[in-house]
Amino acid sequence: MSFRMAACQMNSQADKTANLATAARLIDEAARQGAQMVGLPEMFNLLADDEAMAAGAEDEAGPTSQLLRDKARQHGITIHGGSIPTVIPGSDRIGNTTLVFDPTGAIIARYQKLHLFDIHIEGQKSYKESARVEPGTAMVTFETDHGNFGLTICYDIRFPELYRALTLAGARVIFHPAAFTLYTGKDHWETLIRARAIENQVYLVSPAQIGTHGNGKQCFGNSMIVDPWGTVLARAPERECVIVAEVDYATQDKVRAELPALKHRRVDVYG
Repeated sequence: MSFRMAACQMNSQADKTANLATAARLIDEAARQGAQMVGLPEMFNLLADDEAMAAGAEDEAGPTSQLLRDKARQHGITIHGGSIPTVIPGSDRIGNTTLVFDPTGAIIARYQKLHLFDIHIEGQKSYKESARVEPGTAMVTFETDHGNFGLTICYDIRFPELYRALTLAGARVIFHPAAFTLYTGKDHWETLIRARAIENQVYLVSPAQIGTHGNGKQCFGNSMIVDPWGTVLARAPERECVIVAEVDYATQDKVRAELPALKHRRVDVYG
């Protein structure tokens, strides 16, 4: 079984209307290239300062969900909605949340980012995502006609135990939408993505933000689709664009049969 997967690279700003127009254009382009599933980046509909992010948070009836619902129906495809700021009832913080839409426009999966990006690197801008974002509490996989998928977001890539757990739960493809910083991305982005793909023998789909954004953040871009051998099947250039690659489960099965590392785990020793 195989199908065409697309990842969209964006330079989202504080203008949600403009961001949604760009997302719609890229989804249309992915569909023209024959993609049956499309992934968007982290915070694709709004990437701005904390106050603007809080003010722009939505629920599942908001304009972002409506756009993705309409595009899924229009093209008869599955859309992985990157992530967006979402309203959390009773909280003064927002969620960093992925919504997945099937070809009928129905929401079939929802994931709230588990690991929040709180770092301080000397000489670099500090980030404290937990100051405005509520962490999720659940790991999420979902099933479609194209197989079983796992959901992660950006900083989650640094926690290999999550990716192993998603793999053991049946995920054959793991989404990793991101707004990865330029400073860390130049040294860590490709290494981390390929490592997670290789050690779990899964496909990694990493749609990313690129360039400078309304909150002053600089993102690395380099959206990638990586196969279970760790081969980079597609990589985005330094602009907003769509990349497409074939996800082929026969290739994955061959890798797992010839190098059966998942079967060689010593759970009797380390659980």
